[in-house]
Amino acid sequence: MTVSTHEPAQPSTSDQLTRVLYGDNFLQEHGFWRRLLTTEPFRRSGGGTPDERLALSYHRLRILNDTLDSGARLAADPRALAALHEWLGPVDPALTTVAGIHYNLFLGSLLDHDPGTPRDLSDFLELRSIGTFLCTEVAHGNDAAALQTTATYDRERDGFVLHTPHAGAQKFMPNTSPAGGPKTGVVAARLLADGTDHGVFLFLAPLTDDLDALPGVRVRRLPARMGSPVDHCLTSFDRYFVPREALLAGDQGRIGEDGRFTSELANRRRRFLLSIGRVTPGKLSMSACAVGSARVTLAIAVRYAGHRLVSGSRGAQRVPVYAHRTHHGPLAGAMATVFAMSLLHRRALDRWESAPAPDRDEAERLVAVAKGWITWRAREVIVECRERCGAQGLLENNGMTELFTGIEGAITAEGDNLAVHAKAAAEMLFSVTVRDEDEDEDEEEGPGELDDPRFLGRLLAAVEDIWFDRARERISAAPAGDPLGRWNAASGPALRGVEAYGYRQASEAYAQAAAALPGGPARERLTELHRLFALQWVARNSGDLLAAGRLTAEQVSLLPDVVERLIATVARHAPALVKSFALPERLMSDWPIAGPGYADAYDDPEGSWHRHRRAGAGGRTADFRRPVCGSKRRPLREKVAALGTRGVLLAYWGTTSVLSRWFEKPQVSVDESVRPRA
Repeated sequence: MTVSTHEPAQPSTSDQLTRVLYGDNFLQEHGFWRRLLTTEPFRRSGGGTPDERLALSYHRLRILNDTLDSGARLAADPRALAALHEWLGPVDPALTTVAGIHYNLFLGSLLDHDPGTPRDLSDFLELRSIGTFLCTEVAHGNDAAALQTTATYDRERDGFVLHTPHAGAQKFMPNTSPAGGPKTGVVAARLLADGTDHGVFLFLAPLTDDLDALPGVRVRRLPARMGSPVDHCLTSFDRYFVPREALLAGDQGRIGEDGRFTSELANRRRRFLLSIGRVTPGKLSMSACAVGSARVTLAIAVRYAGHRLVSGSRGAQRVPVYAHRTHHGPLAGAMATVFAMSLLHRRALDRWESAPAPDRDEAERLVAVAKGWITWRAREVIVECRERCGAQGLLENNGMTELFTGIEGAITAEGDNLAVHAKAAAEMLFSVTVRDEDEDEDEEEGPGELDDPRFLGRLLAAVEDIWFDRARERISAAPAGDPLGRWNAASGPALRGVEAYGYRQASEAYAQAAAALPGGPARERLTELHRLFALQWVARNSGDLLAAGRLTAEQVSLLPDVVERLIATVARHAPALVKSFALPERLMSDWPIAGPGYADAYDDPEGSWHRHRRAGAGGRTADFRRPVCGSKRRPLREKVAALGTRGVLLAYWGTTSVLSRWFEKPQVSVDESVRPRA
């Protein structure tokens, strides 16, 4: 008897780097969303008025909801929420916005607060009513703890009266119009009971029916904003009554059967922060959206640079524009940044999800800093890629303008980046920095080698220390008795220190990922990307590092040549690195310039160059078949109408077993209205 043994095939370089970018559970966490965006209802529709595009986004939200075993399970899983944003964000930013609000901020808030309170969630799980979140006010954004909407406890009716006292207290930018169907909101309001202000809490309030706002609620559409269309509105309340169960109670406080307010927390700000705890998963989702958008934009730019031919040094020679250092250099730097963004996002997600109670504040700070750092880097990458695509990158059908305007929303959403980083800077200013790895004191002092990742790690830590030391010196030198003046003196270098903290965390994530890879091409590619990322940041801070004795004058002189060699190496592998993004080809075909036949999207069937094909027998014009490119397909609504929602989904999946395997976590504990799909 002969027994044959076959060793399992080793994963390819692209497969290994895909796991670096998405984590070891790539198929489980991302496979569902990756498949979903290639189904016909989620393909880029192309064109349409803002209202038509908004209606399409809400229509897609209902299709998405129909595919889920339970919307509650999605809301309870921060990794699934992040993956949703990472994959759908580049395809339909408006859908991603309304889905994130409904599942995370709205449904997640309901699940997080006082699970013992009987509350029927079936309308929200079946999308008979779409959830929205009303926190920010016209006059209160990043200082939401000071908002002015009130919820006064009415003992006689045993409920709360929501009221907007002045124009500045109107809720600013929630998606509260009747577009997409009836809306219900989670409203942040100041709880007043027996004449006492107990701080800001959340209240569940129906807002609109199919056609208009409910009595006592006023909704007005805001002017159109840049980016994908979402029904952003001003919303106010005129003594609008909601029952006792509307209060989302918990440790932060509740109204007892006797009508008295009690709370486990004496500090009103802490009550507010506990109430809006869903903002942290929201920050992770914004980071994921930025990572996905930058990744897609870079993939389009690299592919286009390989297709676009320009005149070479000799007249008859044609070369890809990517062959020029002026073109591939910025894209190579963007590749190193996109990998850093992805790794920092996963590092923040892992730490926040696994952090024990004593480390919770530090983990949440990392999430906040990562959100600002990643979204700002995403804007830089998207702008660079758009410019490398020239005028083609300005056309809506090539997707980049939508992603550029979308990233501006992510920079502001879930806490404006500057305010978030300023808060982190204030917290870190007097804290003792704890490094992730023990370092030998002797190693830290002297210069090392520029090709040593450990030395680069020490340099990045040194940049962070330099800026925070400067901030401490400035705050110490400022006159006493003027807190704002002292902060103003220190805030500039402190913010630079937070930026350096983001770079250090991303570099450590790079080093950790490279160390986990076996020796071979994948590890070599990741190490090259890491060195390029770290050395470009070191070069920007080389003067300070030289003055601090961390670099020698010779090393500072060598930096430009070392960076140039790394750029050439990364640029050579960039097309292969794009494959590790695991972007489905069917998705990429929706952006014309991502394919070699991009010029076909602009072909003219009546053009003179087709004259010889049009002349048919008897003078009839011959049939002309426009080349398939981009999203030139049968209109979406016709296809959906023909197949029906379930028909489209069943045609793709056949059964819901794929979804069941993806949703591995147990059913969340809520009332019986949460039912898994058959």
